[in-house]
Amino acid sequence: MIIHNQTIDQLISSEYSLSDIQGITQLLEQHQTFEFPRLDNGLFPAAAVISETEYTGYSNVWVRDNIYLAYTHYVCGQIDIALKTVQTLMQYFQTHRSRFLNIITGQVNKDEMMERPHIRFHGETLEEIDQEWNHAQNDALGYFVWFYCKLVREKRLDTNIEQLETISLFVAYFNAIEYWQDEDSGHWEEEPKIEASSIGVVIAGLTEFKRLFQELPLTNDLKGNDTVINLEFINELIAKGKEELNKILPSECIQEKPKNRRYDSALLFLLYPLQIIKGEMAEKILEDVINHLQGNYGIRRYLKDSFWCKNYKEVPTEIRTTLSTDREQWFKDNNRELQIGEEAQWCIFDPIVSAIYGVKFQKTQDTNYLQKQTYYLNRSLGQITSSDSPFGAFKCPELYYLDKEAYVPGDATPLLWTQANLRIALEMMKHSLSINN
Repeated sequence: MIIHNQTIDQLISSEYSLSDIQGITQLLEQHQTFEFPRLDNGLFPAAAVISETEYTGYSNVWVRDNIYLAYTHYVCGQIDIALKTVQTLMQYFQTHRSRFLNIITGQVNKDEMMERPHIRFHGETLEEIDQEWNHAQNDALGYFVWFYCKLVREKRLDTNIEQLETISLFVAYFNAIEYWQDEDSGHWEEEPKIEASSIGVVIAGLTEFKRLFQELPLTNDLKGNDTVINLEFINELIAKGKEELNKILPSECIQEKPKNRRYDSALLFLLYPLQIIKGEMAEKILEDVINHLQGNYGIRRYLKDSFWCKNYKEVPTEIRTTLSTDREQWFKDNNRELQIGEEAQWCIFDPIVSAIYGVKFQKTQDTNYLQKQTYYLNRSLGQITSSDSPFGAFKCPELYYLDKEAYVPGDATPLLWTQANLRIALEMMKHSLSINN
């Protein structure tokens, strides 16, 4: 196991007490590892950028990242922070309702990615960004529906008829695009394909919406534009997604090459935090990631991933931050053939794997799960930067990539999504040790 930070190296153990984890958490808080810069309206940028890394565009707001950041604060008991983030996201979607309506009514073509609801925008103004982008990301919208409805159901978030009608537009939109067979760009914002990870997140969102629908009599009068939202409609929409998901799993995509993808770490999110895949299939997904995508420095998104692959800074800056199709074309034009083993190894996944094992331990009290939860927490802690990092010590990178023959942190350091997932992993370990003791 590789531990970058010398101070953390002194604290890593194969067995922890509750006080050990509390001490590590406090240490990281003291070193501002869990500093989450927020805008006044409660939204989070993707990363804390400096002048040298401004080109990444990570000062902007992504819907998906903000749901994970809100969820982290929710898990850690900082409910007010989570609520403000979700409320502002709702405000953003209400401002841009026309994006949903135009597709529901057929006024625009859903295959035009810039016509889809925008999942990346200017956080301060809630204005859309005038840059061509793969906005067809059903997972991002599904995450929002999932968490918004969850908070309302738990009576933590106040809502009103206008907001509920907006949520209903999401449901009508998922039906209009036929999400169960829709080619979207998914978690990694790349070439559209039918992706299990996107379908699964939408199912999680629809399932939470169904629960809310059943608990709030008010929603019986709702319409998603001209689409009548009733229990039969919702059940059918969920069933269509599950049927397709069952055909695809444990793969991410079963379309013809080059879209076909057997392994993808995005499937982990269906195990945690969404927990909609369980049993043997969940075990298979976990096994696939560990056996085929796990590296010494992190976990790959998928095999032959070109984003931050070996010597990535040879790629021109304007190509690094544009559409994935432009990036792939640059590699072809420059005779750069992607090799298995030269992909970036990401830091957002090990904390999720630790949390998955934490859920298993908390349900079964099987100490083998606790050992694995500990192991993946330790891998996560090992990814925190050292004092000789150009970004400084105690930072959570997005990923490690091969610069010549050495793995170094990518330019999106610190990435708030990594910080959030690590914070959840520590919180989950506290829960497990409270049970174990």
